[in-house]
Amino acid sequence: MTADTTSAPDSALSPQSPDVLVELRGVTCGYGDRVILSDINLVVPRGKLVALMGTSGGGKTTVLRLIGRQLSPIKGQVLINGVDIGTLDAAGLMAARRRMGMLFQFGALFTDLSVFENVAFPLREHTRLPESIVRDLVLMKLNAVGLRGARDLMPSEISGGMSRRVALARAMALDPELMLYDEPFAGLDPISMGVAARLIRELNDTMGLTSVLVSHDVDESFLIADHVVLLANGRIAAQGTPAELRASEDPLVKQFVTAAPDGPVRFHHPAVDAGQDYGVRG
Repeated sequence: MTADTTSAPDSALSPQSPDVLVELRGVTCGYGDRVILSDINLVVPRGKLVALMGTSGGGKTTVLRLIGRQLSPIKGQVLINGVDIGTLDAAGLMAARRRMGMLFQFGALFTDLSVFENVAFPLREHTRLPESIVRDLVLMKLNAVGLRGARDLMPSEISGGMSRRVALARAMALDPELMLYDEPFAGLDPISMGVAARLIRELNDTMGLTSVLVSHDVDESFLIADHVVLLANGRIAAQGTPAELRASEDPLVKQFVTAAPDGPVRFHHPAVDAGQDYGVRG
């Protein structure tokens, strides 16, 4: 495993291949004058679960925003099913987004709507299905996450872990082909975290989804991911299977996987000499 893996994607997973759903090609992106990602090449194979990991501020959530075109690259292309989403008009972008599901970091449920109504919201907003079909679909999605019995409860009446599962049911309401997860394990207790991880993996497989998961949790992410991409300093520092990253001798990868407090990512922010700072005289 080497630190420089930003070369062009494997030709077996070219944009024309049916094996590719998402590709970032030569993408540079940032906010104002601050560059977050620099010349990134990233392929998400169809049907796989890809985990984006790395230090805070490394660009993981920026990748999700690029895929949903909440953010446009300074240069490069973001391709979905071989189509550059930067070229889509408003109607085309809306159609593309309907094929995506998004699970936000803390669920983002509508607090004044019941569990049932939260999951029904996208169906009512984006389809003209009769209410009887909406009801059946909502109950099916809630059953898939184990919460059909909580359909009449309000968000304030359920736990944080349950809220995340309701949000997952809502994200799946329109049967997306691509699921985006932004820190799905944040703030969860170990049991809820395990439940969430199992659901994400099982739903990916049983529904034929493709998933991009942003997380800091190494153990849960490595347990369910097919492929892991480690972002650092605006680039892809390393990528491979969870087993390959655990076996890597790259110092940055080892520091991240083992949660070492010091290494390529320093504990101390660069500062002037301590003696000078504290006014120590020789």
